[in-house]
Amino acid sequence: MKILFNGFQHGHVDLLYRQALKMPGLEIAACLEEDGRAAAAAGQRLGLKIDGDSYDTWLQRDIDIVVIGGKYGQRGQAVIKALRAGKHVISDKPLCTDIKEINEIEKISEENCVKIGCMLDLRDLPCVGRAREILREKRLGEVRSISFNGQHCIDYGHRPAWYFEEGMHGGTINDLAIHGIDLVRELTSLEVEKVDGARTWNSYAVKNPDFRDSAVFMARLTNGAELLADVSYSAPSQVFSMPTYWNFKIWCERGLLTFHYTDSRVTVYEEGVPEPQILEGILPEKGYFERFIEEIMRNSDIVTRSVIESTRTALRIQSEADAAMR
Repeated sequence: MKILFNGFQHGHVDLLYRQALKMPGLEIAACLEEDGRAAAAAGQRLGLKIDGDSYDTWLQRDIDIVVIGGKYGQRGQAVIKALRAGKHVISDKPLCTDIKEINEIEKISEENCVKIGCMLDLRDLPCVGRAREILREKRLGEVRSISFNGQHCIDYGHRPAWYFEEGMHGGTINDLAIHGIDLVRELTSLEVEKVDGARTWNSYAVKNPDFRDSAVFMARLTNGAELLADVSYSAPSQVFSMPTYWNFKIWCERGLLTFHYTDSRVTVYEEGVPEPQILEGILPEKGYFERFIEEIMRNSDIVTRSVIESTRTALRIQSEADAAMR
């Protein structure tokens, strides 16, 4: 299969590019980036050559998959164009920044029988593999409440300027919380039934007072469990080594299951067991990229449906936060 890269506006796409180089059966047809500075930077980082033909031109050619990595606010329309052209799409998150866009993406995907993937890679962590096993075995009983922290650093030195442009970012909840929302859906098979409260505001982006960098929300899951989350850009630069980075606490009928990004293990506090149980993680057989390729080969829709629903949920919570600001 031939794959087209459209946009190198965020470093996440670098990882997908490197994975594609090693993926059996994949051929990188071309790499596109309209912004000269971003194109030069991508060429230097990855040793790639940016093609001079347009995105529209390439969509008329013999390619199978499009990778979307442009500015957040422009991704939705780029995805829609690719799906209309009959191409499968995998995107860095967020897939889009508007609820109308995700509805259109869903409709075109179904009509053209094309698949959608997203770089929701928290699912691939070893600690998540172990947590999945425990929860699916109902070892601790039913889930009663969940909280997660997904704080990032504002990192002015490395964030692209477009991040702070009006209409380009799409909201801190949609940008960051999608990872946590997707993981909650994956681990529990529960959906967000009702948003009880959501707020975004400016606290840390002092150079951009209109950028709402702080974000919290409270939502009710389909079994009545409560979900609490903080996904603010509030952390110091060493956040990626802190135990608060993507830290999940899942309270169940008979105890607590907790894990975080910077540790491959899961800790379980089980009713009737005096000492905490520290359990080694389980690596997945396939990562998000492999699962997406498999979906195309098998013509299934498990990945596509999940990406759409996680995206729609994040956008819905973001819209509640936006409405509260009006």
